[in-house]
Amino acid sequence: MSRSNGRPEPEVIMNFSDGYSYSKAKLDSACFAILENGPTKVSKDTKPASKKEDIDLIVNEFEISRARAERALAENDKDVVKTIHALINLQ
Repeated sequence: MSRSNGRPEPEVIMNFSDGYSYSKAKLDSACFAILENGPTKVSKDTKPASKKEDIDLIVNEFEISRARAERALAENDKDVVKTIHALINLQ
């Protein structure tokens, strides 16, 4: 920390118009962690497995069988939003 007039520099906190804010110390530590460890790579080949919560949501909201919900999720790349849109368009 630099000093001005014998006082330590205050912690910088920015408030953005969307309501979020950040602390300079936390942001600096997060940036240094990324620089030290390097960015993480996400493989596009692996598709996430269907989550139980996603299947339960579709079964309860559309009142369809679990097998049909799993099939609909699989057809829509296991994306809940795409699956819901597809099911709405079918009915």
